[in-house]
Amino acid sequence: MTLQNLLSINKLQSFTPDRGAVRKLLRAAQRNLEDARLVALSADNRFDAAYKTIMQCAMLGLWANGYRTSTSQPGHHLTAIQSLPLTMQVSKETVIVLDALRKQRNLNDYEGDPISDSALSACLDEADKLLAHTRQWLQTNHPELAGEA
Repeated sequence: MTLQNLLSINKLQSFTPDRGAVRKLLRAAQRNLEDARLVALSADNRFDAAYKTIMQCAMLGLWANGYRTSTSQPGHHLTAIQSLPLTMQVSKETVIVLDALRKQRNLNDYEGDPISDSALSACLDEADKLLAHTRQWLQTNHPELAGEA
């Protein structure tokens, strides 16, 4: 599957990013990761904040490539995560882990399953690594969009 294929089946929409919007989303991702590290919050809320960081990074990869998810379509989180190898050359192994975190988030949000310490730890670790990767990838591949955020 290519990004163009996802566009043709309405999973993605064309999008023209601007530096200000990219920087704003990068700052939001950083704030969410910082919130996820607050031990005074519940594991559920910390996990949710770390997961938001992952989603914001996935969106940044799409934006920089001229796309965004069609949020009116079901599965836009899945589309964003599964497009990471195409947008920012994230390994397929990492995508498998991120998708498992997406599924855990859904179980927590929609069925009330509690977040385990190991799931929280994995989500924090993956969010931290993906945010660092996103910053570096933007600086290398889209310096016109990158910058201090």
